[in-house]
Amino acid sequence: MREIDVSVITKTVAELCVRANKLLPDDLAEAISACRGCERNPLAKSVLGDIEANLDAAKELDIPICQDTGMAVVFLDIGQDVHFVGGSLYDAVNKGVHNGYVDGYLRCSVVSDPLRRVNTKDNTPAVIHTYIVDGDGVKITVAPKGFGSENMSCLKMMTPARGREDIIEYVLDCVKTAGGNPCPPIVLGIGIGGDFEQCALLAKKALCRSVSQKNPDEFYAEMEAEILERINRETGVGPQGFGGDTTALSVAIETAPTHIAGLPVAVNFGCHVTRHASEIL
Repeated sequence: MREIDVSVITKTVAELCVRANKLLPDDLAEAISACRGCERNPLAKSVLGDIEANLDAAKELDIPICQDTGMAVVFLDIGQDVHFVGGSLYDAVNKGVHNGYVDGYLRCSVVSDPLRRVNTKDNTPAVIHTYIVDGDGVKITVAPKGFGSENMSCLKMMTPARGREDIIEYVLDCVKTAGGNPCPPIVLGIGIGGDFEQCALLAKKALCRSVSQKNPDEFYAEMEAEILERINRETGVGPQGFGGDTTALSVAIETAPTHIAGLPVAVNFGCHVTRHASEIL
């Protein structure tokens, strides 16, 4: 049994909150650059250039890449041979979010009650997802989620009579309806299967996958590629909604077993700064 003091969790979460908000994953930045090189619409190409300039300025000035520094979503993959000492794990995570956002001068956007709307002033509490895995390590992923894109997300409880093409058409409809609201070019996380809440979580997890990584199942890898191609060819939304060839940068599908009577599908939108940072302890 390996013991980990929760103070280490607090320190790591705080560092990841700041890192994720200031540095875009390299593969996503490279995807933006590649799309700018291929973009045929002059306005869209200019907008993509502005996005790249913003990323460079954030790195040079050591400031967040977006003013919406998001709601902190924290994924914990905890080895079953780990024992936490020194306090509560969830308290430690939230203390890390507090330290990261307050000490890192990140915008605090969380309200304590959905209707009373009083700001908690430190971006807590975090949304925490915990998984027990083999081994004695802990992987922490912090994914700050801005709500311009989050608000465009969709979920549909389809019947099993629906199929692959129905899902693709549904995703395309979601993208067309969202238009420029999620700050495209977007990254799409799609969850298929499970039940009502699991398919939404699958879609959120899909946004944390590297944009250069395909689904290991060739069937779904081909589906990802087709959805991406059709979004960019058929929707015409383009960067920031101004039109062009580049509406989406990446599509990631995650699946789970489901009930014989259902086919849940969730679409979680990520903006062009779909952020996440991870550390393994």
